[in-house]
Amino acid sequence: MTLAFEINCHFEDGTGCGFPAPTLYSFLFDPIFGDADSGLYFNKTMLLALLGSVIIVGFFWAAFRKPKVVPGKLQMVAEAGYDFVRRGIVYETLGKKEGEKYVPFMVATFFFVWMMNLWSIVPLAQFPVTAVIAYPAGLALVIYVMWMSVTFKRHGFVGGLKNVTGYDKSLGPILPMVMVIEFFSNVIVRPFTHAVRLFANMFAGHTLLLLFTIASWYLLNGIGIAYAGVSFVMVIVMTGFELFIQAVQAYVFVLLACSFLQGALAEHH
Repeated sequence: MTLAFEINCHFEDGTGCGFPAPTLYSFLFDPIFGDADSGLYFNKTMLLALLGSVIIVGFFWAAFRKPKVVPGKLQMVAEAGYDFVRRGIVYETLGKKEGEKYVPFMVATFFFVWMMNLWSIVPLAQFPVTAVIAYPAGLALVIYVMWMSVTFKRHGFVGGLKNVTGYDKSLGPILPMVMVIEFFSNVIVRPFTHAVRLFANMFAGHTLLLLFTIASWYLLNGIGIAYAGVSFVMVIVMTGFELFIQAVQAYVFVLLACSFLQGALAEHH
């Protein structure tokens, strides 16, 4: 059970039922169609991801299909978002010369992640798609493949290995240890933490929203009404905080992707 109105328990209602805290099942959804046992099915998170993609593509298409020198409101908003990612993230990390060709990908990634996060506070949807680990992991895998491809394309096989292992002959006797640590960090830890950072923040945020929302409904009885009001205020506060975190996590995800590419493009000494 994930919504307050699906819960029949109330504090001090005489039934003796306890507080129905959120569980793992709050993050699992039955197939809309298909068979979960076979693995071929379509559920709520997939629908939200698809709808989010359509919304983003539709927004930018509508904004830029007939661009004007003096932009209208929609074009102005789209240009502001595009320019924020281009100048505020890509250029700042990779520079204009190296970063320009990665701008479209980073803009698409930023708005996709942001939209997937925003579903958490949209009525009826009420679930951040990135709270399911498969989605952040898939995005992180795409960026990891791009990162490794750029690394070996730029430096060659030997130079690429030196890049990912932090090879520096001036380190002397500790060089082998440093290379093992850097290899483990770059090849295994970085892509893992890249995905988990986004997933964990969205998972925790959704859990807190569920907790206070369900508590507001559960306490709405007898003496608990006073506490229900406090819990409802926390729902509003947490929703506002989630709005901030959702944007920050999209920013951080793309910033880290750019920093990985920066390391791949850096000249090895």
